[in-house]
Amino acid sequence: MNFLLDKEIHNKDKFHKPDFSTKAGREILAIYLHSKFKQIIDYDKNNPTPIFQSISPDFISKFTDRIINNPEKHFLIGISGESASGKTTICNTIKSAIEKFSMPVEILSADNYFKDISQLIKEHGSFDNLLASGYDVDSPNNFDMEQLFKDLDMLSKGIDVKIPQYLVNGTGIVVPNAISKRAEKIIVVEGMATMYGKVADLFDIKLYVDIAPEIQEKWFINRAMTSRNQNEENARKQLDYVRKASKKYILPKKNNSDIIINGASSLDYFTQIIEFIYKITNNYYQED
Repeated sequence: MNFLLDKEIHNKDKFHKPDFSTKAGREILAIYLHSKFKQIIDYDKNNPTPIFQSISPDFISKFTDRIINNPEKHFLIGISGESASGKTTICNTIKSAIEKFSMPVEILSADNYFKDISQLIKEHGSFDNLLASGYDVDSPNNFDMEQLFKDLDMLSKGIDVKIPQYLVNGTGIVVPNAISKRAEKIIVVEGMATMYGKVADLFDIKLYVDIAPEIQEKWFINRAMTSRNQNEENARKQLDYVRKASKKYILPKKNNSDIIINGASSLDYFTQIIEFIYKITNNYYQED
């Protein structure tokens, strides 16, 4: 990818920057991006550890059509996948790469839209006891999907929002209007709820982060013990639950994603791809 970056930067065959305020200018950009995206895909196929596992056949045309016909809408990227697949890491990588170019970006976790289950946890004595009782915490019914849709729709229209905060401490408490989110031009949202219902239709790009089971297990157990104050026995019990929930709710929607990426791929390589996309959308000849 560094080779492509260097080639793009030193490319002498630049064309005049189109007027993106016009539909004709955006159509020129769309044609250009269409060819460059195919270049990225072809390059990745020959990479020893490709990041793209699959790309929807109509993704590029849908993406470029969005650029042409709806330029005012803020850009929403939805990232889903199983627990401990690397979703948060990918989100932070995208954020860091975009901020490198002084472009505004906001990150939002859809897990904050879990409904408050603090009373149920009190009744059962603990979160683990609640799960053991058969409570299906990852069901779409246990997310406030209406509020998530409303907030994302407002952000896509350039309106700042305050989102709830789900406390990841075993209490099941949700604090309403706890986190301020700015309607930046690029908004990255991660979590399984990005796949559900009409919320999924809001995203300009739907990414699914895939991961091998043995790597997922390693990451899940390590995260549970180091940052969530769980012992290994409880962590493995919860891993068993989330895998069952994944088979029920997440994996059936995997192929609805625009792009499926390898969560274990090199983050440096992924950053280079983002940098290349930035370069190709800003590498024009401009008259003084």
